[in-house]
Amino acid sequence: QVQLVESGGGSVQAGGSLRLSCVASGNTGSRPLLGWFRQAPGKEREGVAALYTGSGASVYSDSVKGRFTISRDGAKNTLALQMNSLKPEDSAMYYCALGFWLLPSLRPQSYDYWGQGTQVTVSS
Repeated sequence: QVQLVESGGGSVQAGGSLRLSCVASGNTGSRPLLGWFRQAPGKEREGVAALYTGSGASVYSDSVKGRFTISRDGAKNTLALQMNSLKPEDSAMYYCALGFWLLPSLRPQSYDYWGQGTQVTVSS
């Protein structure tokens, strides 16, 4: 089993930054795909960044490319999402996830472990 716990969410003004963290425990070695997703009220869950640990390759959604950076600390079993130049449309519940796909993927179907989420609110 794998457990994921996110932290770092909060309220920030447009243009500001936040850094989300996700601590993983359990059999994380069996899941090479790491991802961050978000979901706003009334909208579908959207993949924003993913990292495949096998190659180190990452992928970002067009909406966050150039502003968000995904990274991991393997020794600490921690996944991070650095979010800069935040916009009101970035407001959502953010989730970290671990998956089994052998390529960077922003599809929720590629993931089978999810955290409980951390709220990000960006005001204009």
